[in-house]
Amino acid sequence: MSAVIVAEQLTKWYGPRLAVDHVSFTVGAGEIMGLLGPNGSGKTTILRIFTGYLRPSSGAARIADLDVVDDALAARRRVGYVPEDAPLYPGMGVAEFLRFMGRLKGLAGAGLTAAVDAGLERLRLGSMRATQIGRLSRGYRQRVAIAQALLGDPPLLILDEPTNGLDPRQIIEMRELIRALGGERTIVVTSHILGEIERVADRVAILLAGRMLGTHAVGATHGGRRLRVRLRGEEAPVRACLAEVPGVAAVHLEGRPAASAPVYLLDVADASVAEAVAKAVIAAGFGLSSLELAPVDLEALFLELTREPAEPGR
Repeated sequence: MSAVIVAEQLTKWYGPRLAVDHVSFTVGAGEIMGLLGPNGSGKTTILRIFTGYLRPSSGAARIADLDVVDDALAARRRVGYVPEDAPLYPGMGVAEFLRFMGRLKGLAGAGLTAAVDAGLERLRLGSMRATQIGRLSRGYRQRVAIAQALLGDPPLLILDEPTNGLDPRQIIEMRELIRALGGERTIVVTSHILGEIERVADRVAILLAGRMLGTHAVGATHGGRRLRVRLRGEEAPVRACLAEVPGVAAVHLEGRPAASAPVYLLDVADASVAEAVAKAVIAAGFGLSSLELAPVDLEALFLELTREPAEPGR
């Protein structure tokens, strides 16, 4: 899978405040990546760097091998962006607004008309093409914002908190829309709500205080899984053995039951990695008690990664 987005040691300072702290990740073609973290974790700053609104203080950000600073205009042409509070013109009709935005993106003539008509159909806005945007519900305004982001058919769609302020029915419709768009193009979506990310994303990158805590498969569309492995052996050598197996992205110690072997959770690319894990631990001489697939509990994972270290003496 070729990378559409690449962040390498991405860092952003606002004066004395470090907003993004050496963040690195990649997003493949057709993948839906969720950026998850509380408010102030750096999610929006990262998106604004990739969309050209901000320059990184250091590090690199690339879209389809184009540097967002050195090749800014070419990189922006490959992005459709919907900020958290999308700037729309309430006095314009829906089709009028889309035509205006299309012209700003360099579309004209029959190409512009076709792109606007396709956007109206895809976002189910055809019956509202002449309706003033200011008279639309919040959910339909979000649809208009996404329709303009898709003008020009960019390979990358970036959505910042797309369900914020929507009612329950609108949230469900937005989830369905994001999943439908996935696969056709790469999507990066942010949220501070675990359940929303879990329902739409293939992978999630967890951020806290500007730092990347890890990326994990959650499998909203591709069945991402973890392996739960119960092994007898010293923790450090066991971890090293498991981490070397191709397809194992991360190793977590789930617990040390008093009467049985320690249990490890492995983030894996797919279920087929289980056979390679079994062969590796048996060849290394560790006692394999059990090996099973386990669905990712995103809430438990988030709490595990963001848990504050215990104070000395506690």
